[in-house]
Amino acid sequence: MSNIENLVTKWLTLPDLAEQLDVSIKRVHSLLDERAIVCARIGKGKVRAVPADFMLDGHLVESLKGTISVLVDSGYTDEELLEWLFTADESLPGTPMEALRLGRKTEIRRRAQALSW
Repeated sequence: MSNIENLVTKWLTLPDLAEQLDVSIKRVHSLLDERAIVCARIGKGKVRAVPADFMLDGHLVESLKGTISVLVDSGYTDEELLEWLFTADESLPGTPMEALRLGRKTEIRRRAQALSW
């Protein structure tokens, strides 16, 4: 099991995400292509899935896409950025993903931008 599977406790397969967003699976693939979300291959069958915490009140966390962009621009791979988003940080407290879910976008983006220095 990868480190990311230890950090993220609940996952949504791509079809499950499509159902929760009430969109087609094709739209979920577009979200992946647009880097609005990222996925990991998890479990024994290496199924593509996204962290369930990407969802909030029936929608994707609004600040997620921009934060992913900042991390990708800093050279992070999908697995590395998932690891960063879901690793606890005592100075927050909690994880960057929890902070995003609480609307603390500016602070998290600033921290993400600092990673590229």
